[in-house]
Amino acid sequence: MLKVINVVGARPNFMKVAPIVAAMKQHASRFDPLIVHTGQHYDAAMSDAFFRDLELPQPDTYLGVGSGSHAAQTAAVMERFEPVVLHAKPDWVLVVGDVNSTLACALVCVKLGVKVAHVEAGLRSRDRTMPEEINRLLTDQIADLLLTPSKDADENLLNEGIPAERIRFVGNVMIDSLQQNLERSQQSTIRDELGLQKSSYAVMTLHRPSNVDESEPFARILDALENITEAIPVVFPMHPRTRRTVAELGLGQRITEMKGLRLIEPLGYLDFLNLYSNARFVLTDSGGIQEETTALGIPCLTLRENTERPITVELGTNTIVGTDPRRIIEAAAAALNGKARPRSVPPLWDGKTAGRILDELVR
Repeated sequence: MLKVINVVGARPNFMKVAPIVAAMKQHASRFDPLIVHTGQHYDAAMSDAFFRDLELPQPDTYLGVGSGSHAAQTAAVMERFEPVVLHAKPDWVLVVGDVNSTLACALVCVKLGVKVAHVEAGLRSRDRTMPEEINRLLTDQIADLLLTPSKDADENLLNEGIPAERIRFVGNVMIDSLQQNLERSQQSTIRDELGLQKSSYAVMTLHRPSNVDESEPFARILDALENITEAIPVVFPMHPRTRRTVAELGLGQRITEMKGLRLIEPLGYLDFLNLYSNARFVLTDSGGIQEETTALGIPCLTLRENTERPITVELGTNTIVGTDPRRIIEAAAAALNGKARPRSVPPLWDGKTAGRILDELVR
């Protein structure tokens, strides 16, 4: 039996770990799964909602790290995770994604001689100003097993000198969660509460520091929104960090005066899945949403100058628009007019990735 510590640190991790833990529970004679929550995202209500919605067991260990600078947060995770590993003596530690917890836990394991598997390995934006890019690069250098979601990720790793025997193309585990929960999400009443009909609105998420910490890029996005909201309502579940910066940058009045912009509180997984899966299009600076909209065939406008998921542009529904109001408005108009280009779902985004991950851990 393999004892596996599954690390979650931030909300995007929950959707990736949930189907893996569920698959391990179904094979209880082969796997003993433990869940360690570092507490990097520390909003208890939001974390509890995601665990409940994803039917993810409560963590076996909660490190309670909380917020802090990148250095302080990474160091705190390492300091608190090391005793857990020493006590549990796992066969594998499985880290997912690209948050500070991902790198911190991988570093602890490699120094202790414990095997690490990285789910969602090999993604690259080529933008080293993004903390996530540094986390991805370093985690992939030290992990023993690199589990990739797409073939371009394999190519990135090989080009960086990673031996082929450490790389396994398994597909996108986010799509496992999406497929497993899509039908359940349609029972949500969120659209009724907001008075929204299917395809009659757009959804926006915005949280990256490059977009919300400075007034200039944020103002450019608002320029585009003022135009778009004249044609279609835009629902904006506002991240708490974004809400703070809106006040600090003095943009509150401009936002509240936009009649077609619907500000709401952050949502749990099922409510949000219901909301965006029925939207006309989505505007986002999130990585995972680029993947989920591609799987669902919903046009996605990515408010960044790059993406670590280029396959969503090459095969999927994603368009990189940055913060240029003209590009954002043109892409929104194309989505509204049904002129978005044809799309396909990337290989192995089939809802069966968790099983392939387990096979690789055993192998």
